[in-house]
Amino acid sequence: MDINITIEVWQKGKWFIAKCPELDFIAQGTTRDEAKKNLLEVIQIQFEEMDEIDTLNEYLAECGYDRHNGVIVPKVEMIGFEKYSVQVA
Repeated sequence: MDINITIEVWQKGKWFIAKCPELDFIAQGTTRDEAKKNLLEVIQIQFEEMDEIDTLNEYLAECGYDRHNGVIVPKVEMIGFEKYSVQVA
């Protein structure tokens, strides 16, 4: 079963933080690639555990996804990402 996700990578000091905003999962690593790898592992483990206890469909629905015949479809999808500089005070 496949799901399309967004991975954000942030650096905080010596650590890299990988986030999946759609699923509300986060992981860290000492490199960007390690943080992404760890995040994907967290998602895989969590999905397997939720599937075992029959809560995966409920969780996906809470995150804005529908699951039909093994296909996971987002109800909404991020279509753009921009950084802006805004003057404050």
